[in-house]
Amino acid sequence: MKLQVLAIAVHPDDIELSAAGTLIKHARMGQQVGIIDLTAGELGTRGTPQLRLQEAADAARIMGMAIRENLGMRDGFIVNDEAHQLQLIQYIRKYQPEIVIANAIADRHPDHGKAGRLIADACFLSGLRKIETTLDGATQAAWRPKRVYHMIQDRFTEPSFIVDVSSTHATKMEAVKAYKSQFHNPDSTEPLTYISKGGFLEAIEARAMLLGKRIGVAYGEGFVSENTPGIDGLDALLLPEIA
Repeated sequence: MKLQVLAIAVHPDDIELSAAGTLIKHARMGQQVGIIDLTAGELGTRGTPQLRLQEAADAARIMGMAIRENLGMRDGFIVNDEAHQLQLIQYIRKYQPEIVIANAIADRHPDHGKAGRLIADACFLSGLRKIETTLDGATQAAWRPKRVYHMIQDRFTEPSFIVDVSSTHATKMEAVKAYKSQFHNPDSTEPLTYISKGGFLEAIEARAMLLGKRIGVAYGEGFVSENTPGIDGLDALLLPEIA
């Protein structure tokens, strides 16, 4: 299955928190959109790897994703080395995405930055014909996505551009809340964590509103491009008219 957009992140729920509105929007356009989680988030304080995999599958259904796969890399021990790159290249070549959305290049959680660099490098290397990979016994053709965009995660980074997700924000938050083990639940007896505190999801909403305000809409999601993105014409930069 060829995908138009493939989001790749180190932990289940990374994508939902930072890019779900954009993915849902593209899926509703009729495009094939998918997610790859590099790990099962097994070092997370709350929940279990099995529960998080189920939550990720539930979130993918809510978002209307065509595929969601987990590569089973070790949570906390992601490194940008040949073995990890080759494993990821197999899946980039499998799905041949035009656009890849990746973790932030630097963030509060060190796995985010390490994964952001790994994903960007694997996307480049995937286009080199002399790097040979096979999947399910078949030799794969080289493939390089046209663009890699990095999410804005916990630490705010000035976006290269902002996507209007006003029409999909409510569904995004529904997908986020599919991770019942991870976020605020007053009845939970599990340890309190950075993301399970009361107010964390409200902060996600507030950032989306602030990003939306910058482009004159209700909700936005920001992305960082290491390369200057191109446009077809000046009309692509028009903001909605505000009365």
